[in-house]
Amino acid sequence: MNLEIWRLLFDFGMVVLIWLVQLVIYPGLCYYSTSDVVNWHQKYTPRVSYVVMPLMVGQLVIAIIQVTKSAELYTVFSLSAVLILWLSTFIQFVPLHSKISQSQNCDGIPQKLVKRNWLRTILWTLVFFWSLYFI
Repeated sequence: MNLEIWRLLFDFGMVVLIWLVQLVIYPGLCYYSTSDVVNWHQKYTPRVSYVVMPLMVGQLVIAIIQVTKSAELYTVFSLSAVLILWLSTFIQFVPLHSKISQSQNCDGIPQKLVKRNWLRTILWTLVFFWSLYFI
């Protein structure tokens, strides 16, 4: 399989995952009591990481390879978008998840996750369609 097909597979995986997170997983957290959110979150986070991290790392690695092979509009935009998504994930979302995992006051955190995640959902969707268009 060529690099572009791998890229499309990683992008598609991320877009499916982010829509599941946005429409099912994060809103579902709003229905738990604080103690149940903490208990479920401590189980859920390591499990979902087995799906999330290979997809994110694969997408990033391929975007870097594509830029080094050919720095054109498609590859530069793609890498920039992926880097923005990584920054958003680790600056905004990891701290919110950490607050839940550490049993801190999680009132309102599930709602924040849902609200803030719309930007990532839209951007990962655009990245997928951008790749689909250029492949």
